[in-house]
Amino acid sequence: MTAGRRSGKPAVVVPATTVPSTVATLRSLGRLGIKTVVVSEMDTSQAFASKYCDEVVSTADPHEDLLAYRDDLLDVAARDDVRTIVPVREVDAYVLSRYRSSFEPDVSLPVPDMDSLERVHDRLLLAEAAEAAGVPVPETQRPDDVEDWSRDLLAKSRYNLLTATYDDSLAPGECETSDLIEHLEPGSVMAPDSLRDRHRVEPIVQEFVSADDEFMVAALYDSGDPLAVFQHRQVRGTRYTGSGGAYRESVSIPELEAVATDLLDHLEWHGLACLEYLRDEDTGEFVLAEINPRMWQSLSSTVAMGADFPRYYWQQATDRADEIDPSYDVGVGCHWLKGELLHALSLFRFDSPHVERPGSAETLRDIAVSTYRHPRFDYLSLDDPGPFLQDCSTLLAELPAVPDLQVWRNRPPWARAVPRLPFRRR
Repeated sequence: MTAGRRSGKPAVVVPATTVPSTVATLRSLGRLGIKTVVVSEMDTSQAFASKYCDEVVSTADPHEDLLAYRDDLLDVAARDDVRTIVPVREVDAYVLSRYRSSFEPDVSLPVPDMDSLERVHDRLLLAEAAEAAGVPVPETQRPDDVEDWSRDLLAKSRYNLLTATYDDSLAPGECETSDLIEHLEPGSVMAPDSLRDRHRVEPIVQEFVSADDEFMVAALYDSGDPLAVFQHRQVRGTRYTGSGGAYRESVSIPELEAVATDLLDHLEWHGLACLEYLRDEDTGEFVLAEINPRMWQSLSSTVAMGADFPRYYWQQATDRADEIDPSYDVGVGCHWLKGELLHALSLFRFDSPHVERPGSAETLRDIAVSTYRHPRFDYLSLDDPGPFLQDCSTLLAELPAVPDLQVWRNRPPWARAVPRLPFRRR
């Protein structure tokens, strides 16, 4: 990063997304007096309604033109006040790593190099890395290589994000992603072409892990060395079959930290990492589900539990990593209220041959009890009510857009149609 030319109030660039991580970043850094610049291709975002959103800059939609989005980010990065850019989506992580040399004359970016990024974006390579690191990972295969279809299996995309770097059939400005995870019926032999058609990108078949609990490990690394490590237990996801967190409680389990850091050490990781784990109900092992090289959906709860990763990221980017205090509070719970509603609705919307559907009355009781005992929330804040109100205003438009098949090449369908609260572009 160019030194000696900075003046005025320092600024951070935060892309907008449809989950709470952008708002969590704005609140954390805004309270430190850092100017926040939200970049977005959307007309509506919960982030725009936050009092900690100082400025909004419109960008190209990265899922329609990745290179145009890169160029828009480069324009913002070239401003004298901007110090760094926070990756909150897979596409942000890719653009910042792939074109880091273009950004680094202007901003500091604690992000992995492309070799490391590909090893976590490609789930086949990630499984190989986990095996090499000696940590548990489900058996992961290409559909053509599966011989025994009688087992409990999952099918999902091979790539977190597919781009021309990983598949030369795509143009440089194209990218593809699929959120679909299929719970396959045991004994149903799946034709590879049929799986590809449904997933729209190359799929993988993975052993289903029967888990008695789900966990997340969040980490910030500096060239292979951990700066901060955090853990939570995911009590409920947005689907009962498994998904991003709706209610979580902070934990500290040495065995869980060990398998996560062993893998990140092996990868010589740099920057942010969100690792998802399943605890095998038969062996008690913590089995890796995936790694996301960015801020995570449940970031608000992480901050509420005392692990302020947006602040840590800023400290690392501004050469103050020695000031990071990685301690956090254990036993703290936090809810995403819309996620809790989606979890309850999933009882009536989704089926799985591998996961038993919980009772609706029991689920509603558990949500009510945990909300009473742990009244902490991702969006809901008396200090900053705008994002919660905007989240409520999008809810009715969003619910019909959560079908079994979640594949959005462009922005989510509701982003063009829902009302937005007034905000100022400053």
